[in-house]
Amino acid sequence: MVSLRLNRQGSKDRPYYKIVAVDSRARRDGRYIEQLGTYNPMVEGVNWTIDLEKTDKWIGNGAQPSDTVGDIIKKARRQALEA
Repeated sequence: MVSLRLNRQGSKDRPYYKIVAVDSRARRDGRYIEQLGTYNPMVEGVNWTIDLEKTDKWIGNGAQPSDTVGDIIKKARRQALEA
């Protein structure tokens, strides 16, 4: 099964994440299928970028987003509707 989750980047105490589509059996920072966006918890305000078209394609094919990625997708959709 394919999962949409965070892939940790950055250094100690300075995390930076890629939002990726990955085989659910793969390790957290292992090889991923496709990068969908980024998430930087060290920045205030809008601290993510995500390609909603690619995300919708993966979810349509049965991919399951993690809790955090699901929240980011909801925020991105809400922001897209406001714009």
